[in-house]
Amino acid sequence: MYDAKRKMENTSIITKGYVHTVIKKRERDIHKGDCGKVLAVAGSKGMAGAAVLCGRGAYRAGSGLVRIAICEELFPIVQIGLPEATCVSRDAFLGAHSQYDEYDAVAIGPGLGDDKKNEDIIRNVLREYRGTLVIDADGLNTIARAEMASEVRKAEADIIITPHAGEASRLLGLSMDKLKSIGRTETALMLAEKFSAVSLLKGAGTVVATPGGEAYINSTGNPGMATGGSGDVLTGVIASLAGQGLRADNAAKAGVFLHGLAADIAAEKMSQHALMAGDIADHIGCAVKMIIKV
Repeated sequence: MYDAKRKMENTSIITKGYVHTVIKKRERDIHKGDCGKVLAVAGSKGMAGAAVLCGRGAYRAGSGLVRIAICEELFPIVQIGLPEATCVSRDAFLGAHSQYDEYDAVAIGPGLGDDKKNEDIIRNVLREYRGTLVIDADGLNTIARAEMASEVRKAEADIIITPHAGEASRLLGLSMDKLKSIGRTETALMLAEKFSAVSLLKGAGTVVATPGGEAYINSTGNPGMATGGSGDVLTGVIASLAGQGLRADNAAKAGVFLHGLAADIAAEKMSQHALMAGDIADHIGCAVKMIIKV
């Protein structure tokens, strides 16, 4: 329910100092299994690049292992675009099983398309997975279309949803004009409340909201991020941080800050106009380096 007062209460800015408290230097004696294993259910015919960008975002944010669940005919595109990743057939996630449990975090939605099978895959992961689940793009569209809000609320996973304004409109069943009148902070809080999930409402001054009624506004990023694939990279970054052990709300807050900071670093080198999603992914490491040095 809309509450004008709470929009200003419990609202904070995500700062570099905060992110420094959750992003730590690595111990010398670790191996790839210690750095998190992420599954990305992403990509489809014509949108295989979304899977590559999501996986690249996860690797650049520090994941030890990334696996892409995609239709087998697209394996070559992923393995050429991101040779560090492994691939698994998406059909392997249609039946009743528990193989999700081998992953520290799961991302689902980037470039997924509107295949009817997506409904079954999403219902399955909601029913079976108990780690941190990041839902984006076509994953959110499927949830809105199939009216899965109750299933999301009942899931045992720690869920993060990452809609832009249009997806938020569909998830809440409210017009864009209504959301504009409510405001971005309250919209994010409504999403968090409806789905019992951490919600990340993308846009200028991205808002992260928790089911407990807290809201956090991001302070990094620039207009150059309005480019195809930027959100896919963000999904990978957040899943990566969750897979490395960050709590869902911390992964969302730190992830959006690093994503925006990487875009700021890249834009400084090449201009906002020239910025592409791959540039953001490839500067995540620079952003992490800046944070660790604080």
